[in-house]
Amino acid sequence: MPAPERVPPGGLRSARPQGAGGVELLAKGELTVRGQVREASNAVLYCTVQYDGGKANCVYKPIAGERPLWDFPDGTLAAREVAAYLVSDATGWDLVPPTVLRDGPYGEGMCQLWIEADPGAELLALVEDDEPGDGWRAVAFAEVGEGRTALLVHADDERLRRLAVLDSVINNADRKGGHLLPTADGHLYGIDHGVSFHTDDKLRTLLWGWAGEPLTEDARTALQRLSEALGDDLGERLSPLLTDAELAALRARVETLLTTGRHPEPSGRWPAIPWPPV
Repeated sequence: MPAPERVPPGGLRSARPQGAGGVELLAKGELTVRGQVREASNAVLYCTVQYDGGKANCVYKPIAGERPLWDFPDGTLAAREVAAYLVSDATGWDLVPPTVLRDGPYGEGMCQLWIEADPGAELLALVEDDEPGDGWRAVAFAEVGEGRTALLVHADDERLRRLAVLDSVINNADRKGGHLLPTADGHLYGIDHGVSFHTDDKLRTLLWGWAGEPLTEDARTALQRLSEALGDDLGERLSPLLTDAELAALRARVETLLTTGRHPEPSGRWPAIPWPPV
């Protein structure tokens, strides 16, 4: 795959879809590669997409650019990203940007609407106290050098709490700080869901602040909505993207959350926090 021009950090700007709807625009539009996000572990191309008078910026991750993983089948990460969008959409929470599986300049891959994060938003922090302050939730202690430790905390934010529930549903193995995109208008998106939907418990996240606590009524309503959708057309839409075993595990996780009514806790069988955490 020829290397497109590198996209410098901070050099991108989002463009909301104009004209055609987001999913239709991504699925049918003409992709033009503008650059490459070099910091990513897999090939991530920054593109523009145009269709029927609509235009937006987007991310295109070709399957050909996926690095093999020991615990996920080769060539499946793009499909898992699309599955995460469909599950998010079914909850009604709009936590994952519009995402489709389509052909592109370097073959089939995932195409997702580009989201520009608000650089002034504060969702994660390291504090030197033993307890989080007001408005924050403790995650874990981290080494910060020279034998010193600090407490990693995340905001006690309902948007993050919804995302923590979604991660529990899709079994997200890589919820890092850099995968949180708060926007200037107050919305929060989560991205990079390629290592999700495994049949084994692989939940790794920075959002453990509510572990073991009761789910909110909002979450229970969204989970019930998702459970009903999985028994209807959502299951059919996910079928080409996930294996039968992965779909069964997804349904089981949703039912477990509804039955227990609580946020899950670290299992102890798998590292609970991704590395690096940002």
